[in-house]
Amino acid sequence: MKKNTIKLTRKIQVVVDLPTAEERKEAIGKLYDWQDRAYRTANLMASHLYVQEMIKEFFYLSEGIQYKLVDEQKEPNGILQTSRMNTIYQVTSKRFKGKMPTNIISCLKATMYSNFKKNRDAYWRGESSLMNFKRDMPFPFTTEGMSKLVYDNEKKAFCFRLFKIPLKTYLGRDHSDKWKLLQRVTRGELKLCTSHLQLKDGKTFWLAVFELEKEKHALKPGVVAEVSLSLEYPLVLKVGTKRFPIGTKEEFLHRRLAIQAARKRAQVGVTYAKSGKGRKRKLKALESYRQMERNYIKNRLHVYSRRLIDFCVQQQAGTLMLMNQEDKIGIAKEEEFVFRNWSYYELITKIKYKANKAGIEVIVG
Repeated sequence: MKKNTIKLTRKIQVVVDLPTAEERKEAIGKLYDWQDRAYRTANLMASHLYVQEMIKEFFYLSEGIQYKLVDEQKEPNGILQTSRMNTIYQVTSKRFKGKMPTNIISCLKATMYSNFKKNRDAYWRGESSLMNFKRDMPFPFTTEGMSKLVYDNEKKAFCFRLFKIPLKTYLGRDHSDKWKLLQRVTRGELKLCTSHLQLKDGKTFWLAVFELEKEKHALKPGVVAEVSLSLEYPLVLKVGTKRFPIGTKEEFLHRRLAIQAARKRAQVGVTYAKSGKGRKRKLKALESYRQMERNYIKNRLHVYSRRLIDFCVQQQAGTLMLMNQEDKIGIAKEEEFVFRNWSYYELITKIKYKANKAGIEVIVG
């Protein structure tokens, strides 16, 4: 049975809401400590799960050993003192209990075990390596770890406590749906799910996960919309005899190529740039153009995918077929210019996400 809800993740900047600089510094230091221990916990859990899964490979020199990766109290051949999920919790909680909230360890346990099960076959075949988590990895927490979210009229911000540390949101000139989503949570209209907190580049971000119902449209499963990627148009949609080209080659490439040309000119001038603070100072302009290009691509792909789904809703198409994608991508790979400047994979990802939100079934052909 299909789920009628969808989970949305929004990146929201938060700041520690304490009166003095010393208190804020102490609180931020505690958050950094938790993030550091969370990434170490994740790596430990991944290692133990892999060893448990591959333990039969370590017994290849022995004979007559009977074992099962289950609790020894439940199975006579079991070699574990508890369940597999509990083993990774026991290992990490003994090392970090009291140094970080157990709520974070429990969230990591569930996430790591679920992800490992999905990739288990690929690990066994040697087609994939274990995930390696870095120091800036966001750490998870459930709603039990945070107090009720409220809007403070005096501070003009949404405030909450994360494991007794007071935080408030900083939305800036936010014109997206973040403010509306948070307001609906305070009213009890939306549910907050397991979220994450990340400290990076001197800022703190709350990766809030909201669960809301899918959009309800009068869609007909029998009406099939066919969309194909084109070198002349980013997207071409066909519904019956109707054809809807979305965007143009010139519209997408003109601005992107202009940014790339400006970046190339800045790259030539890097040699003569004032060093000041070293490499970072010299490459500041290059990084600015690189980020500008990323933002432009992201904006265009959002616009194209949004137009596509709007057309499908207007035509009451309940099924969306992505036609001949492998062939198109193969052609793009043969031409270096096209492959570099045409963001096929990212566009397909955005189409699937928006289609799922609108309740449209996606079939990749």
